[in-house]
Amino acid sequence: METMQSRSTPQSIDDLALIDDEWSVTDVVRRAMEGTENPRLRTVMAALVRHLHEFLREVRPTDEEFELGLEFIAALGHATHATNNEVVLAADVLGLSTLVTTMNNSTVGGRTPGALLGPFYRANAPRYQCGDCVVQDDAPGLPLFVSGTVRSTDGTPLRGATIEVWQASPVGLYDNQDPNQPDRNLRGLFQTDAEGGYHFRTVRPAGYPVPTNGPVGELLAAQFRHPYRPAHIHFIVAAPGYRTLVTQVFADDSDILETDVTFGVHRQLVGRFQQVEAGRSPWADIPAPFYTLAFDFTLEPGVQTFPRPPID
Repeated sequence: METMQSRSTPQSIDDLALIDDEWSVTDVVRRAMEGTENPRLRTVMAALVRHLHEFLREVRPTDEEFELGLEFIAALGHATHATNNEVVLAADVLGLSTLVTTMNNSTVGGRTPGALLGPFYRANAPRYQCGDCVVQDDAPGLPLFVSGTVRSTDGTPLRGATIEVWQASPVGLYDNQDPNQPDRNLRGLFQTDAEGGYHFRTVRPAGYPVPTNGPVGELLAAQFRHPYRPAHIHFIVAAPGYRTLVTQVFADDSDILETDVTFGVHRQLVGRFQQVEAGRSPWADIPAPFYTLAFDFTLEPGVQTFPRPPID
Protein backbone atom coordinates (compact mmCIF):
# COMPACT_ATOMS: atom_id res chain seq x y z
CA MET A 1 0.00 0.00 0.00
CA GLU A 2 1.26 3.44 -0.98
CA THR A 3 2.06 5.45 2.09
CA MET A 4 1.19 9.12 2.65
CA GLN A 5 4.87 9.94 2.63
CA SER A 6 5.34 8.38 -0.81
CA ARG A 7 2.34 10.24 -2.28
CA SER A 8 3.44 13.74 -1.18
CA THR A 9 6.58 15.63 -1.73
CA PRO A 10 7.71 17.58 1.29
CA GLN A 11 8.10 21.29 0.62
CA SER A 12 10.93 23.37 1.88
CA ILE A 13 9.63 25.89 4.38
CA ASP A 14 12.14 28.35 2.97
CA ASP A 15 10.28 28.29 -0.36
CA LEU A 16 6.89 29.15 1.10
CA ALA A 17 5.50 32.71 1.11
CA LEU A 18 5.29 33.01 4.87
CA ILE A 19 5.76 35.86 7.33
CA ASP A 20 9.29 36.52 8.57
CA ASP A 21 8.96 40.01 10.03
CA GLU A 22 6.76 43.10 9.87
CA TRP A 23 8.14 44.07 6.46
CA SER A 24 7.23 40.77 4.84
CA VAL A 25 3.52 41.02 5.75
CA THR A 26 2.79 43.58 3.04
CA ASP A 27 4.35 41.51 0.29
CA VAL A 28 2.46 38.36 1.32
CA VAL A 29 -0.84 40.27 1.25
CA ARG A 30 0.04 41.85 -2.09
CA ARG A 31 0.72 38.44 -3.63
CA ALA A 32 -2.63 37.13 -2.36
CA MET A 33 -4.47 39.84 -4.28
CA GLU A 34 -2.55 39.61 -7.56
CA GLY A 35 -5.23 37.40 -9.12
CA THR A 36 -7.89 40.13 -8.94
CA GLU A 37 -9.37 40.29 -12.43
CA ASN A 38 -10.89 43.77 -12.24
CA PRO A 39 -7.92 46.05 -13.03
CA ARG A 40 -9.27 49.05 -11.16
CA LEU A 41 -10.05 46.99 -8.06
CA ARG A 42 -6.57 45.45 -8.26
CA THR A 43 -4.95 48.89 -8.42
CA VAL A 44 -7.06 50.41 -5.65
CA MET A 45 -6.64 47.51 -3.23
CA ALA A 46 -2.90 47.26 -3.81
CA ALA A 47 -2.49 50.97 -3.05
CA LEU A 48 -4.84 50.76 -0.06
CA VAL A 49 -2.93 47.88 1.52
CA ARG A 50 0.41 49.55 0.83
CA HIS A 51 -0.59 52.84 2.46
CA LEU A 52 -2.46 51.25 5.37
CA HIS A 53 0.52 49.07 6.18
CA GLU A 54 2.86 52.06 5.98
CA PHE A 55 0.51 53.99 8.25
CA LEU A 56 0.64 51.22 10.85
CA ARG A 57 4.41 51.02 10.65
CA GLU A 58 4.60 54.80 11.12
CA VAL A 59 2.31 55.14 14.15
CA ARG A 60 3.05 51.66 15.57
CA PRO A 61 -0.22 51.13 17.48
CA THR A 62 -0.33 48.87 20.49
CA ASP A 63 -2.72 45.91 20.43
CA GLU A 64 -5.10 47.90 22.61
CA GLU A 65 -4.96 50.93 20.32
CA PHE A 66 -5.60 48.76 17.27
CA GLU A 67 -8.65 47.27 18.96
CA LEU A 68 -9.92 50.76 19.76
CA GLY A 69 -9.53 51.71 16.10
CA LEU A 70 -11.54 48.70 14.99
CA GLU A 71 -14.21 49.51 17.58
CA PHE A 72 -14.43 53.06 16.18
CA ILE A 73 -14.99 51.73 12.65
CA ALA A 74 -17.63 49.30 13.90
CA ALA A 75 -19.32 52.10 15.83
CA LEU A 76 -19.65 54.12 12.62
CA GLY A 77 -21.74 51.33 11.19
CA HIS A 78 -23.85 50.93 14.32
CA ALA A 79 -24.59 54.68 14.33
CA THR A 80 -25.69 54.67 10.68
CA HIS A 81 -29.42 54.36 10.06
CA ALA A 82 -32.23 55.77 7.93
CA THR A 83 -31.81 59.35 9.16
CA ASN A 84 -28.08 59.49 9.96
CA ASN A 85 -25.06 58.31 7.99
CA GLU A 86 -22.15 58.29 10.42
CA VAL A 87 -19.77 56.86 7.82
CA VAL A 88 -20.31 59.85 5.52
CA LEU A 89 -19.98 62.16 8.50
CA ALA A 90 -16.63 60.61 9.43
CA ALA A 91 -15.36 61.06 5.86
CA ASP A 92 -16.50 64.69 6.04
CA VAL A 93 -14.82 65.67 9.33
CA LEU A 94 -11.58 63.96 8.28
CA GLY A 95 -11.47 66.05 5.10
CA LEU A 96 -11.76 62.98 2.88
CA SER A 97 -15.00 64.05 1.21
CA THR A 98 -13.69 67.53 0.45
CA LEU A 99 -10.41 66.17 -0.91
CA VAL A 100 -12.16 63.75 -3.28
CA THR A 101 -14.56 66.49 -4.37
CA THR A 102 -11.71 68.91 -5.05
CA MET A 103 -9.71 66.32 -6.98
CA ASN A 104 -12.68 65.45 -9.19
CA ASN A 105 -14.00 68.99 -9.71
CA SER A 106 -11.32 71.35 -10.91
CA THR A 107 -12.14 74.97 -11.73
CA VAL A 108 -10.28 74.81 -15.04
CA GLY A 109 -12.25 76.57 -17.76
CA GLY A 110 -14.33 78.52 -15.27
CA ARG A 111 -16.30 75.60 -13.90
CA THR A 112 -17.95 76.28 -10.55
CA PRO A 113 -16.13 74.33 -7.85
CA GLY A 114 -17.86 71.41 -6.18
CA ALA A 115 -18.45 70.83 -2.49
CA LEU A 116 -19.29 67.73 -0.52
CA LEU A 117 -22.77 66.25 -0.75
CA GLY A 118 -23.05 65.91 3.00
CA PRO A 119 -25.05 63.43 5.07
CA PHE A 120 -28.46 65.13 4.78
CA TYR A 121 -29.23 64.91 1.08
CA ARG A 122 -32.59 63.19 0.41
CA ALA A 123 -34.29 62.12 -2.80
CA ASN A 124 -37.74 63.23 -3.98
CA ALA A 125 -37.47 66.94 -3.27
CA PRO A 126 -40.72 68.85 -3.99
CA ARG A 127 -40.93 70.37 -7.48
CA TYR A 128 -41.47 74.11 -7.65
CA GLN A 129 -41.75 76.85 -10.24
CA CYS A 130 -39.16 79.61 -10.30
CA GLY A 131 -40.15 82.23 -7.77
CA ASP A 132 -41.83 79.75 -5.42
CA CYS A 133 -40.95 79.40 -1.75
CA VAL A 134 -39.42 76.23 -0.31
CA VAL A 135 -40.47 77.11 3.25
CA GLN A 136 -43.43 74.94 4.27
CA ASP A 137 -43.85 76.16 7.84
CA ASP A 138 -43.72 79.40 9.84
CA ALA A 139 -39.97 79.22 10.37
CA PRO A 140 -38.52 82.19 12.22
CA GLY A 141 -35.88 84.32 10.58
CA LEU A 142 -35.65 86.73 7.68
CA PRO A 143 -36.65 85.77 4.13
CA LEU A 144 -33.86 85.06 1.67
CA PHE A 145 -34.28 85.60 -2.08
CA VAL A 146 -31.88 83.51 -4.15
CA SER A 147 -31.29 84.06 -7.86
CA GLY A 148 -28.72 83.46 -10.56
CA THR A 149 -27.94 82.02 -13.97
CA VAL A 150 -26.66 78.63 -15.09
CA ARG A 151 -24.22 78.72 -18.01
CA SER A 152 -21.88 76.44 -19.90
CA THR A 153 -18.15 77.06 -19.71
CA ASP A 154 -18.45 78.71 -23.15
CA GLY A 155 -20.92 81.23 -21.71
CA THR A 156 -24.10 79.73 -23.18
CA PRO A 157 -27.12 80.05 -20.84
CA LEU A 158 -28.54 76.59 -20.09
CA ARG A 159 -32.30 76.53 -20.47
CA GLY A 160 -34.16 73.84 -18.53
CA ALA A 161 -31.24 73.00 -16.24
CA THR A 162 -32.26 71.39 -12.96
CA ILE A 163 -31.52 73.19 -9.70
CA GLU A 164 -32.01 71.13 -6.54
CA VAL A 165 -31.59 72.85 -3.18
CA TRP A 166 -31.68 71.87 0.47
CA GLN A 167 -30.67 73.66 3.64
CA ALA A 168 -30.91 73.83 7.40
CA SER A 169 -33.56 75.91 9.11
CA PRO A 170 -32.94 79.19 10.98
CA VAL A 171 -32.34 77.08 14.09
CA GLY A 172 -29.78 74.91 12.33
CA LEU A 173 -31.76 71.71 11.74
CA TYR A 174 -32.67 69.80 8.58
CA ASP A 175 -36.19 68.48 8.19
CA ASN A 176 -35.17 64.89 8.95
CA GLN A 177 -33.60 66.03 12.23
CA ASP A 178 -36.52 68.13 13.42
CA PRO A 179 -39.92 66.55 14.18
CA ASN A 180 -41.48 70.02 14.17
CA GLN A 181 -40.68 70.59 10.47
CA PRO A 182 -42.82 69.25 7.62
CA ASP A 183 -41.30 66.41 5.63
CA ARG A 184 -38.87 67.73 3.01
CA ASN A 185 -39.17 71.27 4.25
CA LEU A 186 -36.55 73.67 2.87
CA ARG A 187 -35.89 71.39 -0.09
CA GLY A 188 -36.87 72.06 -3.67
CA LEU A 189 -36.37 71.26 -7.32
CA PHE A 190 -36.44 74.00 -9.95
CA GLN A 191 -35.71 74.42 -13.66
CA THR A 192 -34.01 77.38 -15.27
CA ASP A 193 -35.92 79.62 -17.67
CA ALA A 194 -35.16 80.40 -21.32
CA GLU A 195 -32.23 82.63 -20.28
CA GLY A 196 -30.80 80.05 -17.91
CA GLY A 197 -32.06 81.98 -14.90
CA TYR A 198 -33.46 80.67 -11.64
CA HIS A 199 -34.89 82.31 -8.53
CA PHE A 200 -36.69 81.15 -5.42
CA ARG A 201 -37.56 82.26 -1.92
CA THR A 202 -36.43 80.62 1.27
CA VAL A 203 -35.44 81.69 4.77
CA ARG A 204 -31.90 82.49 5.79
CA PRO A 205 -30.26 79.30 7.09
CA ALA A 206 -28.25 79.12 10.28
CA GLY A 207 -24.92 77.49 10.82
CA TYR A 208 -25.21 74.28 12.77
CA PRO A 209 -23.28 71.54 14.50
CA VAL A 210 -22.89 68.17 12.84
CA PRO A 211 -24.32 65.31 14.93
CA THR A 212 -22.12 64.69 17.95
CA ASN A 213 -23.98 61.88 19.70
CA GLY A 214 -21.97 59.17 17.92
CA PRO A 215 -18.35 58.15 17.49
CA VAL A 216 -17.57 61.15 15.27
CA GLY A 217 -18.65 63.47 18.10
CA GLU A 218 -16.32 61.66 20.48
CA LEU A 219 -13.46 62.08 18.02
CA LEU A 220 -14.08 65.81 17.64
CA ALA A 221 -14.16 66.25 21.41
CA ALA A 222 -10.87 64.38 21.78
CA GLN A 223 -9.33 66.72 19.20
CA PHE A 224 -10.76 69.86 20.84
CA ARG A 225 -12.53 70.77 17.58
CA HIS A 226 -15.84 72.54 17.39
CA PRO A 227 -18.57 70.68 15.44
CA TYR A 228 -20.01 73.65 13.53
CA ARG A 229 -20.56 74.35 9.86
CA PRO A 230 -21.01 77.92 8.57
CA ALA A 231 -24.44 78.83 7.18
CA HIS A 232 -24.86 77.53 3.63
CA ILE A 233 -27.26 76.25 1.00
CA HIS A 234 -26.68 72.99 -0.88
CA PHE A 235 -27.11 72.89 -4.66
CA ILE A 236 -27.16 70.19 -7.30
CA VAL A 237 -27.06 71.73 -10.77
CA ALA A 238 -27.60 69.40 -13.72
CA ALA A 239 -28.28 69.57 -17.46
CA PRO A 240 -28.18 66.95 -20.23
CA GLY A 241 -24.75 66.86 -21.85
CA TYR A 242 -23.01 68.46 -18.83
CA ARG A 243 -21.26 67.17 -15.74
CA THR A 244 -23.54 67.44 -12.75
CA LEU A 245 -22.38 69.95 -10.16
CA VAL A 246 -22.79 69.13 -6.46
CA THR A 247 -21.86 72.18 -4.42
CA GLN A 248 -22.67 74.59 -1.59
CA VAL A 249 -22.83 78.37 -1.27
CA PHE A 250 -21.71 79.85 2.04
CA ALA A 251 -22.73 83.02 3.86
CA ASP A 252 -19.93 85.58 3.65
CA ASP A 253 -20.64 86.98 7.11
CA SER A 254 -20.02 83.71 8.96
CA ASP A 255 -17.20 83.82 11.49
CA ILE A 256 -16.26 80.15 11.05
CA LEU A 257 -15.56 79.99 7.32
CA GLU A 258 -11.94 79.07 8.09
CA THR A 259 -12.83 76.42 10.66
CA ASP A 260 -15.71 74.58 8.98
CA VAL A 261 -15.70 71.17 10.66
CA THR A 262 -15.91 69.46 7.25
CA PHE A 263 -13.31 71.71 5.55
CA GLY A 264 -15.83 72.39 2.80
CA VAL A 265 -15.51 76.14 2.17
CA HIS A 266 -13.97 76.79 -1.23
CA ARG A 267 -12.98 80.43 -1.73
CA GLN A 268 -15.14 80.70 -4.86
CA LEU A 269 -18.22 79.36 -3.06
CA VAL A 270 -18.57 82.21 -0.58
CA GLY A 271 -21.66 84.17 -1.62
CA ARG A 272 -22.79 87.60 -0.54
CA PHE A 273 -25.80 87.39 1.78
CA GLN A 274 -26.87 91.01 1.46
CA GLN A 275 -29.37 92.38 3.96
CA VAL A 276 -31.92 94.82 2.55
CA GLU A 277 -33.32 97.20 5.16
CA ALA A 278 -35.90 99.12 3.10
CA GLY A 279 -38.16 98.49 0.11
CA ARG A 280 -39.77 95.34 -1.23
CA SER A 281 -38.40 92.32 -3.06
CA PRO A 282 -38.47 92.88 -6.84
CA TRP A 283 -40.09 89.48 -7.48
CA ALA A 284 -42.14 88.75 -4.37
CA ASP A 285 -44.43 90.97 -2.37
CA ILE A 286 -42.29 90.76 0.76
CA PRO A 287 -41.33 93.93 2.64
CA ALA A 288 -37.88 94.54 4.07
CA PRO A 289 -35.91 93.53 5.98
CA PHE A 290 -34.82 90.49 3.98
CA TYR A 291 -31.68 88.98 2.49
CA THR A 292 -30.67 88.46 -1.13
CA LEU A 293 -28.15 86.07 -2.61
CA ALA A 294 -27.14 86.21 -6.27
CA PHE A 295 -25.01 83.30 -7.40
CA ASP A 296 -24.26 81.97 -10.89
CA PHE A 297 -23.21 78.43 -11.76
CA THR A 298 -21.02 77.26 -14.64
CA LEU A 299 -21.15 73.67 -15.90
CA GLU A 300 -18.66 71.88 -18.13
CA PRO A 301 -19.62 69.43 -20.89
CA GLY A 302 -19.76 65.82 -19.77
CA VAL A 303 -22.04 63.06 -18.57
CA GLN A 304 -25.05 63.97 -16.46
CA THR A 305 -25.25 61.88 -13.28
CA PHE A 306 -26.99 62.16 -9.93
CA PRO A 307 -25.65 61.28 -6.46
CA ARG A 308 -27.10 58.51 -4.37
CA PRO A 309 -28.87 59.86 -1.26
CA PRO A 310 -27.08 58.78 1.93
CA ILE A 311 -30.37 58.76 3.89
CA ASP A 312 -34.07 58.16 3.15
